[in-house]
Amino acid sequence: MNTIPEINYLNHPKGIKSWLLTLDHKRIGVLYLVSILTAFLLGGIFAVMIRLELLTPGRDIMGPQTYNQIFTLHGAIMIFLFIIPGIPVALGNVVLPLMLGAKDVAFPRLNLASWYIYIVGALVALYAIFSGSVDTGWTFYTPYSTETGGAVVAMTLAVFILGFSSIFTGVNFVVTIHKLRAPGMTWFKMPLFIWSIYATAIIQIMATPVLGITLILLALERIVGIGIFDPAMGGDPVLFQHFFWFYSHPAVYIMILPAMGVISELIPVFSHKKIFGYRAIAYSSFGIAFISFLVWGHHMFISGQSQLASMIFSFLTFLVAIPSGVKVFNWTATLYKGSIWLQTPMLYAFSFLFLFTIGGLTGLFLGTLATDVHLTDTYFVVAHFHYVMMGGTVMAFLGGLHYWWPKMFGRMYSIKWSRIGTALIFLGFNVTFLTQFVLGTKGMPRRYYTYLDQYRPLNFYSSVGSWILALGFIITAIYLIHSLRKGKPAGNNPWGGLTLEWTTTSPPPTENFQTPPVLTHGPYDYDTADVKPTI
Repeated sequence: MNTIPEINYLNHPKGIKSWLLTLDHKRIGVLYLVSILTAFLLGGIFAVMIRLELLTPGRDIMGPQTYNQIFTLHGAIMIFLFIIPGIPVALGNVVLPLMLGAKDVAFPRLNLASWYIYIVGALVALYAIFSGSVDTGWTFYTPYSTETGGAVVAMTLAVFILGFSSIFTGVNFVVTIHKLRAPGMTWFKMPLFIWSIYATAIIQIMATPVLGITLILLALERIVGIGIFDPAMGGDPVLFQHFFWFYSHPAVYIMILPAMGVISELIPVFSHKKIFGYRAIAYSSFGIAFISFLVWGHHMFISGQSQLASMIFSFLTFLVAIPSGVKVFNWTATLYKGSIWLQTPMLYAFSFLFLFTIGGLTGLFLGTLATDVHLTDTYFVVAHFHYVMMGGTVMAFLGGLHYWWPKMFGRMYSIKWSRIGTALIFLGFNVTFLTQFVLGTKGMPRRYYTYLDQYRPLNFYSSVGSWILALGFIITAIYLIHSLRKGKPAGNNPWGGLTLEWTTTSPPPTENFQTPPVLTHGPYDYDTADVKPTI
């Protein structure tokens, strides 16, 4: 019979102070989870406001200046407060040491400090919102960001602070993976989620300082007029784009690589089959990380850079599709003749495969010089970005959250309602953003407060889709919160997984394992290991 252990990390020690001063990676992961989901709620509210305003041409619920601020805040909050930290710091903090067979991360105090730095960055962002807000777009492009009013300096300071949280977490994870693996866990016996987190951490450590320096230069430009980006003083506004995208394109893979790691866990578990091409998937994570530093210029095809540079960046953009394609091929091969179990995490994995593939294929149009000139700054880019980030990262995040929820909290959520929520999210997402591909090809520019009447029907459908999507997320939040008290005990291994986190109790004790874990098989040896689900 499945029971909740009397003493676990959630209830021992007790009290709010014990949570705020905790060094337990699982509690810190839960603190991160609550924080990023709060940011997701705020960013989601702004998204619904955007779609309400775009329901019809002209003014609906806000004026043009407010609209500029709302879409800027939606982008900045979703990118810097939710998607970038989402899977690594929330799910990764909880399960990475468990998957390695470790008692904690390498630097527990640095781990807690990273969360407090995140909170400080989030509070500074809130201050920026209430002290004048920002209307620059989440990319803060010069020269507009150096000349417009609002709290641009405060918002860039918030992102600067958040960067330290990202760097510290990356360092912590790299050292943990190198030094705290269980005896017998060689590099090629690690779960693929760990490989993806490792590649992500390298990008965080190497790329984030570039963003920090860029934002400091932007702040100095506004405060003291140093002339880095001002042509009148010998500066170059396009230089900001080079600096920004040198970080921000690798940042796309800070968002998507952990998502790919989650999918690499879900597919073998719910196919009950050994992963196909383990080493190819592992190496492809590093291939993606390496190439991600070389393709920033494909965001700048119409910025005036040389034709040769544009051709090189276009080629490299196509090149990055190879390691991504390796992953998709190997996941598909794993599914072939597998014993597929359509639980909610697997439904999100299938959603990821479908939506991320659309996002990747539409990226080819934006990486091709001839078509990018027409599609740049249209709603085609908005749709492509959301299919990659939301259709990819958020779907994988939801899949991982539903997969590890029983381990984190020891209780099962409603299977029926989780399937309803998944269906609504999938349907709402496609109705919202598939129409935007068509809008983009017809020439509707992004970021515009109003539009021509010919775009009215598709914008109406897109806005209705956002309501369906919001309903799906509301249902998901309700049944997950309800499960914390009313959910049935999940047992130690509800899904029949083979990675080490499923060998301890649900929820785990503070020290993770009652006895040191023994590695008796690989993480995907379903052809030899005999393990049964406990639900």
